[in-house]
Amino acid sequence: MRRSILAPSLAVATLALALTGCGGTKSDTGSDSVSPSSSPTPSKSRSACTAKETLAAADDNGTFCLTTGSTVRILLDGTASRPWAQVKTAGTGLEATNSGILIRPGDASNAFKAVSAGTVKLTSSRPLCATAPHKISCKGIQEWSVTVVVTKS
Repeated sequence: MRRSILAPSLAVATLALALTGCGGTKSDTGSDSVSPSSSPTPSKSRSACTAKETLAAADDNGTFCLTTGSTVRILLDGTASRPWAQVKTAGTGLEATNSGILIRPGDASNAFKAVSAGTVKLTSSRPLCATAPHKISCKGIQEWSVTVVVTKS
C-alpha cells in the first residue's frame, strides 16, 4: 500500500518540477524554448587577481598579484595534532626568502620574493582530523593552494 501512495506523489512532484521552469523561457512568438545552460564567459583580463601581502588558510583557491621586488608571506595556522605541511611551489617568478617569523608547532610560515614575471602555484595540506595515539582518526586531508601572478614593476 505504501508503494501506491508514494508513486503518485513522486510523479506529481516530478511533473511540478518539470513545469516550473527548468530553463524554459517564453519567446516573443509565444512558444516555449529551452535556454542552454550558461557557460562562463572568458574574462578579457587573464589576471583577475588581488594584490595581497599576507596569505592565510582563508585565501584557499585564490589568485593574487605581485610586482617584482614585492614579498608575499604565507601564514597557515595549524595545531600540533593538525600540522600544515611545508608550502611547496610550482612555477617561476618567486624565490624563497626568510620569513622572519617565529612559528608555533603545526603552523606553516613562508615568505617569497617576486624576482621575475611568471605564475606560481603554492600548495600545502594538513590532516582533516586531529591525530592522537590510541584514538580513532580519519585519513582525510585538507588541501590549500593559491596562484600568484608576478608582473614586472
